[in-house]
Amino acid sequence: MRYVIAVLGLWSALMLTGCTPRIEVAAPKEPITINMNVKIEHEIHIKVDKDVENLLKSRSDLF
Repeated sequence: MRYVIAVLGLWSALMLTGCTPRIEVAAPKEPITINMNVKIEHEIHIKVDKDVENLLKSRSDLF
C-alpha cells in the first residue's frame, strides 16, 4: 500500500513539474528603428499701433 502511494505521489509530482510554463526573454535580432518625420510650421502675426510701428522703424537697434 505504501509503495502504491509513493508511486502515485512521485508520478503526480512529475506530471505537475512537466506543466510549468517556460518564459524566455530575448533581445530582438534586428535593431529597433524609430522614424520621426515631423514638420513644424508656425506663423506669428503682430498688430501694432502706428506710433509703435514708426518707433520700430526709426530705432531698428531695439530688437
